[in-house]
Amino acid sequence: MILLFLKSILIGFSIAAPVGPIGVLCIRRTLAEGRPTGFVSGLGAATADAFYGAVAGFGLTLVSSFLLGQTFWLRLIGGAFLLYLGVRTFLTKPAAEAATVSNSNSNSKLFTAYLSTFALTITNPATILSFVAVFGVLRIGLAADYGAAGTMVAGVFAGSALWWLSLSIGVGFFRSRFNAAAMAWVNRLSGVIIGGFGLAALVSLILSA
Repeated sequence: MILLFLKSILIGFSIAAPVGPIGVLCIRRTLAEGRPTGFVSGLGAATADAFYGAVAGFGLTLVSSFLLGQTFWLRLIGGAFLLYLGVRTFLTKPAAEAATVSNSNSNSKLFTAYLSTFALTITNPATILSFVAVFGVLRIGLAADYGAAGTMVAGVFAGSALWWLSLSIGVGFFRSRFNAAAMAWVNRLSGVIIGGFGLAALVSLILSA
């Protein structure tokens, strides 16, 4: 079990590591709002990965079949949400982000950051197929060994969370070097990239229809 857990950590780390729209969003949030916001944003994606890992590992075929059957709508929602976040990020003013907020507002922002990345990741049902393939390689039968499946899901979450923690800590070291003007360009560049991913998703959805 220990070896499986370690392998699963590596898998979760590897799945999370490629820099896509979630990565860009977490980097930008770390620079604009600090390490906690960047890390919590990553945890939202890690939670969604763990959910899909559980669906694949525990053999929840009804859930996976339903989600895969709703691929069009989930991709549409995900693409539109990315486009919205891209525009919002592009228009965000650094000075407003630097303002002091109360603890309640801070907690609310952290929850919103977590929920937004969870929603973005969960609207990509193709992730289920990735986990089914991984479980197959590690020879964990669907619903055949709940202990092994649970160990792997926990490892995947831990590995993904480790990546987001490493990313937020690393990017946080450069935060002090970004003044308001630099952050304005970070917001614009991040907005273009995130919105570009969303637009590309919507265009590919239309072309494949």
